[in-house]
Amino acid sequence: MYRDRIRLDALQSKVMSAADAAGLIKDGMTVGMSGFTRAGEAKAVPHALAERAKQTPLQITLMTGASLGNDLDKQLTEAGVLARRMPFQVDSTLRKAINDGKVMFIDQHLSDTVEQLRNRQIKPVDLAVIECVAITEEGHLVLSTSVGNSASFAILAKEVIVEINLSQPLELEGLHDVYIPSYRPTRLPIPVLKSDTRIGSGAVKIDPAKIVGIVISNQPDSPSTVLPPDADTQAIADHLVDFFKNEVAEGRLTNSLMPLQAGIGTIANAVMCGLVDSPFENLTMYSEVLQDSTFDLFDAGKLEFASGSSMTLSAKKHAEVFSDFNRYKSRLVLRPQEISNHPEVIRRLGIIGINTALEFDLYGNVNSTHVCGTKMMNGIGGSGDFARNAHLAIFVTKSIAKGGAISSVVPMVSHVDHTEHDVDILVTEIGLADLRGLAPRERARAIIDNCVHPSYRAALNEYFEAACARGGHTPHILRGALQWHSNLEETGRMLAV
Repeated sequence: MYRDRIRLDALQSKVMSAADAAGLIKDGMTVGMSGFTRAGEAKAVPHALAERAKQTPLQITLMTGASLGNDLDKQLTEAGVLARRMPFQVDSTLRKAINDGKVMFIDQHLSDTVEQLRNRQIKPVDLAVIECVAITEEGHLVLSTSVGNSASFAILAKEVIVEINLSQPLELEGLHDVYIPSYRPTRLPIPVLKSDTRIGSGAVKIDPAKIVGIVISNQPDSPSTVLPPDADTQAIADHLVDFFKNEVAEGRLTNSLMPLQAGIGTIANAVMCGLVDSPFENLTMYSEVLQDSTFDLFDAGKLEFASGSSMTLSAKKHAEVFSDFNRYKSRLVLRPQEISNHPEVIRRLGIIGINTALEFDLYGNVNSTHVCGTKMMNGIGGSGDFARNAHLAIFVTKSIAKGGAISSVVPMVSHVDHTEHDVDILVTEIGLADLRGLAPRERARAIIDNCVHPSYRAALNEYFEAACARGGHTPHILRGALQWHSNLEETGRMLAV
């Protein structure tokens, strides 16, 4: 069943059970696991590790590319395995443990983790657990539906466990472009000149002697949890399409726009779907996660090429794509996340970055991570990599949440992930605020007039006018700046009824 996937004969003897492989992970280790946004994670070994920890407690530091699928973060958390976790997660059980202080979570820009490993700024990886579709005749690793940080984990780790996942199709071979930057200060420029530029190898080149175990699995990736577009997300998409039309009319963009990046989740995916019926053509993507909307754009004849670090699809879209994968393969590439998210490349290509905010304030500061300033949701992910360096840094969100109890536009954000200096465009279903070239007071006026839900507009105007009366370049009333958040914690609503 798997001999065509383990092509170096000397490695056939390394095949073992998931339980035996999990036994190679020792208490106190730093473990790097494959997986980026519920795609391409090792599946059998972490499950076996959680089961083992129920009988023989141990704790590790776990690094991944981004979030894991198949409830693995939940299982590892409940088994007490996670002492430290980085750089991103989306699991509700792990989130509670993080906010309770039981798991130390390090929230990082996704381009930074392996950079810090490579330069020995954080503890080295003792062991890597990497999902693959095959091992080549040279002992190199052919990854599956994500690259993420897997390549660098395998290269930098002392030992490697490989999961050969039979549910991942061999057609994935040839999709990857594995390029690892050289060490500072003699590093050369990263020669990605277009979205479709290939600069690396199709497999991760490691010494096969590092492979201490091979586990055969047969479990698919978790399907994406994105919801279909609704009236609000369609309105957000319509506002953006109108904005892009104006940019084309003004000569700042062509009808092919610039390479697109979209963050994960329902809103960003829905916004990208909105381009299907737009007048724009010959589009390209240079993004992190390729979602359903990527393939909708391919099928609509709108998209020419897409570069990412993983593919995360709904069950329906996964079945459609992989029933005829060769129809798309020549127009796709998966890269390490430090390349998909690299500031140098993002700035060179002129990316249009579209990411999701939890909330933003009068002056354009964006909170992507913390509820009421303290409780972690998921993490900053790659949004900061793109916001700081994009040709256009766009953040989208619905104007209200929890049935109107929460306004997504507030006097002052309770936590800052992206400062006003990195934010160009803000969009809600109400409208779009173009903040380019505006001073703080002008930005506030544009945001209030265009993005705020009508039920909150009067209150926000009142706050802003009172703050302006006190003066200052960025007017605030410090005693009242976070009053809405205090009200939310005390009463469940931002404004008194």
